[in-house]
Amino acid sequence: MKKKHNFYAGPSILSEYTIKNTAAAVENFAGSGLSLLEVSHRGKDFIAVNDEARVLVKELLDVPSTHEVIFVGGGASMQFCMAPYNLLNKKASYLDTGTWASKAIKEAKIFGEVEVVASSKDKNYSYIPKEYSVSPDSDYFHITTNNTIFGTELHTIPDVGVPLVSDMSSDIFSRPVDVSKFNVIYAGAQKNLAPSGVAVVIVRTDALGKVDRPIPSMLSYRIHVDNDSMYNTPPVLPIFAALQTLKWYKEQGGLPVLQQKNIEKAAILYAEIDRNKLFKGTAAVEDRSLMNVCFVMNEEYKELESAFNEYATANGMIGLKGHRSVGGFRASIYNAMPKSSVEALVETMKAFEKTV
Repeated sequence: MKKKHNFYAGPSILSEYTIKNTAAAVENFAGSGLSLLEVSHRGKDFIAVNDEARVLVKELLDVPSTHEVIFVGGGASMQFCMAPYNLLNKKASYLDTGTWASKAIKEAKIFGEVEVVASSKDKNYSYIPKEYSVSPDSDYFHITTNNTIFGTELHTIPDVGVPLVSDMSSDIFSRPVDVSKFNVIYAGAQKNLAPSGVAVVIVRTDALGKVDRPIPSMLSYRIHVDNDSMYNTPPVLPIFAALQTLKWYKEQGGLPVLQQKNIEKAAILYAEIDRNKLFKGTAAVEDRSLMNVCFVMNEEYKELESAFNEYATANGMIGLKGHRSVGGFRASIYNAMPKSSVEALVETMKAFEKTV
């Protein structure tokens, strides 16, 4: 079968290492003669998986001793409410940079006052706001570091004088980050870590216990921290797959190496978008994402959009269609995406240009 190049935004490409090892464990986990899907999460073999995965998150991201790592179900969307439930006592500030940021804002308003310090909605979220101030009495400032739908990314973590909370679902592990600046970092797994069904959360433990409201056990960071992510039956397959991805990241040389690879891949693709007469990027150049490259046909070639999508698909480029709210195309080039796939897309764009 001809090789397919997977540009889906999420669920998305996983490393061959992750897929191979997870598939083997589904058949026979840890030599037990049982599938990963049918063993007890309380058994020593899976507890070892859970513990090692959390240790590797700490190692790769250089997580300080002030923070703990937990795995919880529900994905990042659950964290839109879980973070304010645990941290928002009176007021929180949010930066509105896209669909997922606006969903997080909506959930936070259930728990207290929410100040939206800036928004890029006026230009269809095509840039990251730069000029804003955050109230010093905010319990935290929430940012979405990468915006999958609109192809923008915060390349510098803001220093605003209050603790940060961040949705890093689509760029976690793509670069080093100073975890000490954050009270909470959360990420759905289905982009740079594992299949969907789990979220990784990095939480500063001394930030907990500051809200006045009672918190249901399943939504309490403290409960999950105190129970080593084993308060209830965890999603064992995504956690096992996450461990394989984390091992693979370590083998690659860690986040500085991955960051350089991501910069190189994105530069190759953006250079072709800027060169090719048929296409144009949709995000402000200074805010272009390294993970999700969004582009459209230039106006004079707009009628060729479907033709290019069909041409690219026929040449093994899968998942390029842009989000329904934006249109055009989106090439998601996460950590597991090899440079050869990006180069194949560029060659496809060049070849299609010659047909026009």
